[in-house]
Amino acid sequence: MIRRDDVYKIGKLGKPHGVKGEITFAITDDVFDRVDADYLILDIDGILVPFYIEEYRFKNDENVLVKFEDIDTQEQVRAYTGCEVFFPRHLSDSDEENMSWAEIIGFQLVDATTGLVIGTIDHVDDSTINLLFEITTPAGKELLIPASNDFIHEVDAGQRVIKMQLPEGILELD
Repeated sequence: MIRRDDVYKIGKLGKPHGVKGEITFAITDDVFDRVDADYLILDIDGILVPFYIEEYRFKNDENVLVKFEDIDTQEQVRAYTGCEVFFPRHLSDSDEENMSWAEIIGFQLVDATTGLVIGTIDHVDDSTINLLFEITTPAGKELLIPASNDFIHEVDAGQRVIKMQLPEGILELD
């Protein structure tokens, strides 16, 4: 069984393309093109299921046309429209110095000074020049924390922890 901690989201499937089982895949991370992976993982009704790639080709920078093994018709592939696509962490070519933002979703954010857990990274907002971690605290409060390299003290990918030295008072802001 594939666990959520063992994968990270890299995109979402769109509409079928043509009649031979291809589907549009909107990517947020092109790791599957950089790494020799035979499969991607789809979230089907909350269950993570591996799908083996027969072939793929880039349509543009944000979209890939994917053909999965044993899915040969438009009708078959239509059932997967809207599925989120995940990549196995163990196959990623990243290291602690070079990780994509998608890979750190689910990491614990820890205060480097106190060692206390600030919260879990739910999303990385890269819509502006200043990146923000969207965090949910253990008490359920949602916070925005600047994702500045100046604040990041240590990244432990194995433990899925990022230690940050945060400016005084930033956690009290609403």
